[in-house]
This record gives sequence, structure tokens and C-alpha cells, in this order.
Amino acid sequence: MSVPPAPEYDDLAIRFLEALWGEGYLSPGGPEEVDRILEGRALEGRTVLDIGCGSGGITLHIAERYAPARIVGFDVERPPIERARRYAEERGLTETVEFVEAPPGALPFADATFDVIFSKDALVHVADKEAVFADIFRILKPGGIFAASDWLTSHDGPPSDRMKAYLEAEGLSFGMASAERYRRAMKRAGFRDIATVDRNAWYREQARAELERLKGPLYDKAAAAVGEAYVDKNIRTWTAMLVVLDSAEHRPTHLHAIKPAGTDSGENRPDA
Repeated sequence: MSVPPAPEYDDLAIRFLEALWGEGYLSPGGPEEVDRILEGRALEGRTVLDIGCGSGGITLHIAERYAPARIVGFDVERPPIERARRYAEERGLTETVEFVEAPPGALPFADATFDVIFSKDALVHVADKEAVFADIFRILKPGGIFAASDWLTSHDGPPSDRMKAYLEAEGLSFGMASAERYRRAMKRAGFRDIATVDRNAWYREQARAELERLKGPLYDKAAAAVGEAYVDKNIRTWTAMLVVLDSAEHRPTHLHAIKPAGTDSGENRPDA
């Protein structure tokens, strides 16, 4: 019997990222960035999926602020899901919120299940953008909303030496791609009203501030949670990340699209 791989977001990683970004948050920007992604989109009374929910902070924020009828947080790793379930219980949200864990692959939901699908900096872990957007389209109801953020690159060619150095320092399964590839994958899946909003300038400043906090006022708190060696490793990672943010090869981006009303789960989507 094969042994499952060790989780990338284990308890140590979760403790570090939450010390940096806040309880339940494994990506930057906090609830304010979530609200920017969802600006102008009505979620009240709707069924929502949060893909790559991590330790649940975003899922719970959406449940509390946007009043969906039901929201499901989905992730492929157990440690963040276990923590997310604990946070939901502590905040009394288990009637509205469900957390689902399943291995990588096809999303474990029936066709046309969700009115809204959200994701925050998680699709970067999926190399096959065409397959994941076809699957998102499948489980979204006709007329449904896709709203997300992800970590993109400026091109689809080989990464620069600076990007290779950053990816090696990060040590995560990143399958980064350009905004153009994302748009093509969404169009091929059948999405319409596709829009991308570059967030490089915003995160370039955020990441610089995060690095200064890690080197200064946050160092002792983070080291108490995960140890000095782990904090020092991440200071090196953030330093390498800032290089590719400053060169604009690393481009965090908002993504928005609509599944047209009157469509099925994908059988009629265009080939291009």
C-alpha cells in the first residue's frame, strides 16, 4: 500500500502562516482582500463553494458577512481541514458551513451544485488549468458566479533563474501560468464575461511589509510558534519572492467569470 505524501500545509506551516496573516488565513490580504474579490457580487441565500479553503478563515468570513444559505470549504489536505472544522465549531457556524476533504483530482461534487464558486490563491497548486476550469464549470449552476484570486506569472515560458530560486525556496507544488492561459482555459470551459485584475503592485507592497514584520516585531511571536529556523527559512523565501514581484514575473491576479444561464454542465462548451 502506498504511503500518502506528507501535507504541504502541515501544522507547522499553518501556525506560521496564521501568525503572519491571521487566524484561519493561509494567504495574504485577510478579509479585506476577500471583500475586494467579491465586491458587487450577491451571495445572500446562495450555495457557495470555497476551493482550497485551507484552515477556514475565508469560508467563515463569507458565512458571517455574506449570509449564504450554505457554504462548503474544500481542501485536499487534512491538517487545515481539521483546524477549519474546529474554528467553525468555536464560532457556532456548523449549521451553515461544511468542510470537505478529498484527494487531488476531480472535484467531489455533483454537476450544477453551486451558485457561487470562490477560490483564494489555491488553483496555483493545480498544473492543469484547463481541467480544473472545466470541472469548476461543471459543478457551477447555469448563471453562476466564479470569483477568485490566484498567483500567476507574466508568461508561460520557462521560469527565469530568479523565479526558479523563489520556487525552490517556497518548496510548494506551484503550477504557475499566465493570465492569458487562465483566460483561455476559462473560455474553453464555457465561461463568459471573463475578467482578470492584476494585483502585483498591491502584493509587492504587502510582501515587503510582511518581510519587515518577520524580521522585526513579528519575529519573536512567530519563532515561539514554529521555531527560529522555520522563521529564518521563510525570511529567505520572502526575500526571494520580492525579487520576482519587483520584476513583475510573479503576478497575483483576481479572476472573475460567469457560467451562462441556460447552459448544461459543459457538454456545449466551445472547443476554443
